[in-house]
Order: sequence, then structure tokens, then C-alpha cells
Amino acid sequence: MIENLEKAEQRFAKIEEALADPAIFAKQDSFTTLMKERKSLLPVIEKYREYKSAVAARDGAAELRDDASAESELRELAAEEFDAESRRCETLYEELKILLLPKDPNDDKNVIVEIRQGTGGEEAALFAAVLYRMYTMYATAKGFKTERISANETELGGFKEISFMVEGEGAYSRLKFESGVHRVQRVPETEAQGRIQTSTATVAVLPEVEDVEIEINPADLKIETCKSSGAGGQHINKTESAIRIIHIPTGIVVECQEERSQFKNRDKAMKMLRTKLYDIEMTKQTEAIASARKSQVGTGDRSERIRTYNYPQGRVTDHRIGLTLYSLESFLNGNLDEMIDALITADTAEKLKGTED
Repeated sequence: MIENLEKAEQRFAKIEEALADPAIFAKQDSFTTLMKERKSLLPVIEKYREYKSAVAARDGAAELRDDASAESELRELAAEEFDAESRRCETLYEELKILLLPKDPNDDKNVIVEIRQGTGGEEAALFAAVLYRMYTMYATAKGFKTERISANETELGGFKEISFMVEGEGAYSRLKFESGVHRVQRVPETEAQGRIQTSTATVAVLPEVEDVEIEINPADLKIETCKSSGAGGQHINKTESAIRIIHIPTGIVVECQEERSQFKNRDKAMKMLRTKLYDIEMTKQTEAIASARKSQVGTGDRSERIRTYNYPQGRVTDHRIGLTLYSLESFLNGNLDEMIDALITADTAEKLKGTED
């Protein structure tokens, strides 16, 4: 590991030297590439230099501790310093191991989130709306931008399904563990007897992909236009601006009706299609890895029940890591960081364990 860190530091020094040359500003592509590489290396290099400083301090303390000609009081202080710097070295070494784990190439991407009602009828649709509100509030708190793509709304304000974009650096890294079946236990507004009902909604979090990542043959597409409609079938506008695209080889259907412009709706629908096709390819590639891992964190398996929201007890439980938070109201208001941080920590621990096996 140290050998790899030395190489990384040498590479970082070369990047710094290249960026210091005024001529680089005339080569915009090269400048952008170098800046991205510098940004990705910087946390590792800073931590490695901190580690080297700690090692030097530890070794210096050891030398003084073992110096028979030094005063006993100095040697005692050196022994204390040696112990402290040794612990610091161990901590920094573990932090370096985490920083050197292979990064998910999708982590910095925007995401498309799809929420669909599961079992439970109208109550499931209302729960889907609760999840949509929760994620948009979280996105706003993190400085991300959200934009609806399509929605199938019910009479009571729920969603049979809703798709929306979350834009911002690191959006996928924060939301990727939300894919799966979310379960709610509560007394529905539609329940006259006051009995607790269990309902579900399914969440899919897909990294947005660029045009160059997925090539789509126009001959494989069937594109339809129709009038945009809202809850109860009321028309949002009279023109045929809504777009439905069918990918014939896979049978994937995507729709967008949120914009008044047919062109904009088509552009959004194509983004969704590329994202879904990319997700299929990624799932194929990671299937073997996911099945080999004991933890469900990070597998992206949307058939798994990942979380329960229990209203009577005011709790939310993530079943993958066994974490329960008794702050349901706050959680549903978008305060997800404690849960998301715990999921990321568990996933990192699993990856570290994999490097040791």
C-alpha cells in the first residue's frame, strides 16, 4: 500500500507542476482533466502526508526513548509521545485504507429516482407521496436540485408512480442505498376502524448516464405523443406535448409529461431510457459480486424489503444494518444523514473485509 501511495504522491507532484505552467490554460481539455485528477488525489495525498509526519514523529520519539545518554525524564516523555504517535499512525493507516478503496464511478452523478406504489392500494400510493416529499426535502437540504419527470397521481394526492431527477455533485453517493422496498405501518386516513395497515412502495435510484455511455438505435424506438393529464384525468394542457418512448428490444416504456414543450419532454424521456438501459447492464455486471456479499447494503436489489416506517412507535428501521431511529417525524422531513452515513459506513466495512479475505 505504501508503494502505491508513493506513486500517487509522485503523480500528484507532476500534476501540480503541469498546472503551474501558464501554457496549460490554452489547453482547456488538458487543464480540466488535470484538475479532476488533482481533485480525486488530493484527499489521499493530504492523508498520506499526515501519516508520514506521524511516522516521523513516532520514530523520533522512539530514538529518544531508547537513548541511554538522555535524561530519564526526557525518555519518559518520549515514551509517552511514542505511544500517542503510534496510535495516530494506526488510525491514519486505517483511514488511508478506506480512501484507497475503489471508488464507485457513479458516485458523483445525478440520479433519477422512481417511486412506485406497492401493496396496499390507495394507502401505498399515499406512502409513495410521503417518500417523494422526504427525498425532495433531503435533496434541498443538501443543496441538490430536484425536477419532476413524470407522475401518475391519485385522487387523494398519492402517486401510483413518480419519477424525478436529483442533480448535484455526489447525489448518487448519498441516495444509492435507497433502492428497494420500503414498508409503512400506520393507521390509514381511509381506515374508519383505526386499525394499523402495512403497505409498501418501491424505490429505484439510477445514476444518470451520458449519451456516449449507452448507444441507442433509433430503429429500436417507438415514440408516441399524447396530451398531458393530471389526477382524475383532467388535462394540464390541450396540446400533445407528453411523450411515451418504447424500447422495442427490452420492452422498457418511459414517459414524460411535466414540460409543456414536446422537445423537452422527449429529451427527459430519452435520459430516463438511457439510464434504465445502463442500469440493466450494471446489474448484469455486479450480480455475481452482489450474491457473494453477506450484506445487502449496496446490492441495489429492489426486491428486498430494506426499511420499515412504523408510525405508532415513531421509529424507522433499516433491516440491512439493523439500525433503528426513534425520530420518524424528523426522518420523513428529510433528515436522512444519520441513516445514510450508517449505510455508507457499513458498506465501507464490508468492502474493507473483502480486501482482507
